[in-house]
Amino acid sequence: MLRQFLVGVAASGCNIAIHALVMVVVIRVARRADELATAYQTLRLISVMIATVTVLMIAHLAEVLVWSLIYAAIDVAPEGADLSYFAFVNYTTLGYGDVTPVERWHLLGPMTAMNGVLLFGWSTAVIFEVLRRVMTTVPSEEERR
Repeated sequence: MLRQFLVGVAASGCNIAIHALVMVVVIRVARRADELATAYQTLRLISVMIATVTVLMIAHLAEVLVWSLIYAAIDVAPEGADLSYFAFVNYTTLGYGDVTPVERWHLLGPMTAMNGVLLFGWSTAVIFEVLRRVMTTVPSEEERR
């Protein structure tokens, strides 16, 4: 069981590091999109949010890839299983159950799900904060007159 926890903690730590680095990129991309945006506030908001969510989606794809590589390295799933699919199902907490880990690695599925939930929550908080910051820089109707 200790081995499962150590592998899960290592993979989660790697993903947390990826997410932290991506937060720096998200902030830069959001600022850049905000600077490039037009005078039309709706287009400005849309461009910032598209840029932010795109970068976060790429981060989550990279994090799923980390889990699938870990799964491949330690033979977590039965032979012939699609490890990317298995990682996605666990990371997103979808839990179809059509692919299950071999018995000696049963804890990695829930650890993957826990990692995914935490990182999705972090992404949600970042999206909200970017939206809040963009909205506070949008002039009101009175200020535009």
